[in-house]
Amino acid sequence: MREARFDKKGSLIRWTESAGHSPARVYVHGLGAASAPYHAHIAARPELAGRKSLFLDLPGHGLSDRPADFGYALEDHADAVAAALDAAAVQQADLVAHSMGGSVAIVLADRRPDLVARLVLTEANLDAHPPGTAGSSRIAAYEEEHFVGEGHARVLEQAGPLWAATMRLADPVALHRSATGLVRGTDPTLRATLMRLPMDRVYLQGGLSGDLAGHDALVASGVRVVVVPEAGHNVMLDNPAAFAEAVAGKS
Repeated sequence: MREARFDKKGSLIRWTESAGHSPARVYVHGLGAASAPYHAHIAARPELAGRKSLFLDLPGHGLSDRPADFGYALEDHADAVAAALDAAAVQQADLVAHSMGGSVAIVLADRRPDLVARLVLTEANLDAHPPGTAGSSRIAAYEEEHFVGEGHARVLEQAGPLWAATMRLADPVALHRSATGLVRGTDPTLRATLMRLPMDRVYLQGGLSGDLAGHDALVASGVRVVVVPEAGHNVMLDNPAAFAEAVAGKS
């Protein structure tokens, strides 16, 4: 495990790292998750073996620190990831990022293009104010104090067993502020930013998740959209073989 400071108080973002050749693959998890449970089995597949791999836990999540005075906006998370990659001497990496992690990756690629050569985004949030059924919207519907006091336990009860297993490791304040930042979105939008980024961009959509909003415009901008059959939001868990093929650039 490695770590790097991400704020003025010396709070630490942590990651596990496997040796291999460059360019590195950097795996970034979604809201209330952690990187290794979602991606370690993917990095170990034969078609992806041999590359240096980093499994990052965003601030407030997993093994990383959870400072109470941190903002946890998408931009804050992106800056923390940049601090980790700088400390790891990683440049021009492949970012393999899920859900909110994909949103963070878009912000990072825009701010620090020296760090990112390729984006592989799995059902990343591209628009503000997702449907009320989305986990981020359910969390952000609470006031912060109410969420910390009661809402966190309720959301854990409603979450599926996999999400609950990692969400209980996330700090409730960090979880709420991250969800609020995700619902708030960015200006310009994440979608607009993704469409104008110059690097290779792949967007994975689970076939069971329904149609991807704005599909044609994304494709016209150069984003390669891959619909993965027999998969929902957690594509890497539902169909790991197809997911690995997309990460390897074979689909």
